Amino acid sequence: MSIVVVGSVAYDGIRSPSGAVDRTLGGAATYFALAASYFTKVRVVAVVGDDFSKKDEEVLRSHDVDTRGIEHTQGKSFFWRGEYGNNLNEAKTLETQLNVFQNFNPQVPKEYFDSEYLFLANIDPVLQGNVRRQMDGRVKLVGGDTMNYWITDPNHRKNLLQTLKGVDVLLINDTEAKMLAAEPSVPRAAQKVLQMGPRALVIKHGEFGATVFFKEGEFGGGRHPFRAPALPLEEVRDPTGAGDSFAGGFMGYVASQTKLDREVFKRAMFYGGVMGSFTVERFGTERLQSLSREEIDARYQVFRELTHIA
Repeated sequence: MSIVVVGSVAYDGIRSPSGAVDRTLGGAATYFALAASYFTKVRVVAVVGDDFSKKDEEVLRSHDVDTRGIEHTQGKSFFWRGEYGNNLNEAKTLETQLNVFQNFNPQVPKEYFDSEYLFLANIDPVLQGNVRRQMDGRVKLVGGDTMNYWITDPNHRKNLLQTLKGVDVLLINDTEAKMLAAEPSVPRAAQKVLQMGPRALVIKHGEFGATVFFKEGEFGGGRHPFRAPALPLEEVRDPTGAGDSFAGGFMGYVASQTKLDREVFKRAMFYGGVMGSFTVERFGTERLQSLSREEIDARYQVFRELTHIA
């Protein structure tokens, strides 16, 4: 099985209490692709500038990620600089340079049309919808992400609500879920979001894990949710990309399975947590680049032991 991810391939500058890096490989599609590559074939649709090095593209290719969908254009790549204080759940944005990403109009290569899974990373909902239509009738499951900017702006929100009708699994954090549903209760917010189109909703709670909610009757069961814990970590060096890595682990594992049911989704929640937990151990994508499947499966067992008495 293969999965197409559409989103940003970028450079980041990051500072946290553990140190700093001035320029490192980042972007939502990058984190997602590297995390998912440990489970299934991944294909990327993105845009980069002429400052994007062959060395950084080789990082993706060395994980067997198909980069034919990365458009190389004149100009500079998307760049974000952020800082974390003692509250590592919140990043302070110091600088955002959209550069070539500002005019990104994703086109899915015809070589990708046989992919069975699609993930729409955090980009303009109009672009997400355009990609969804390009793959219409070709994929069995569509995952998606969004953020508060698209949720709160009236015009973008209208486009987002239209795009959500074509998303099977939405992955957002609890603040975004409550904002999207205009509901302070997470369980009630989840049910309202499910009414907007998604068949399942994964709500990430940061250091407190994640919960998957199902629409009644979808994926072979009722509407009862499932909660997966987060692994207690002694040190978090860089939280950047943890959510995108969670999505990559989650969707990558789902794409590696022969059927889609609740048990698969439950296991995927643990693998999502595993990939997010590895990401925060180093700056940027460094830890994702050097993992082994044995390390991943060993940490998966640790996650499972957190929820099993015997």
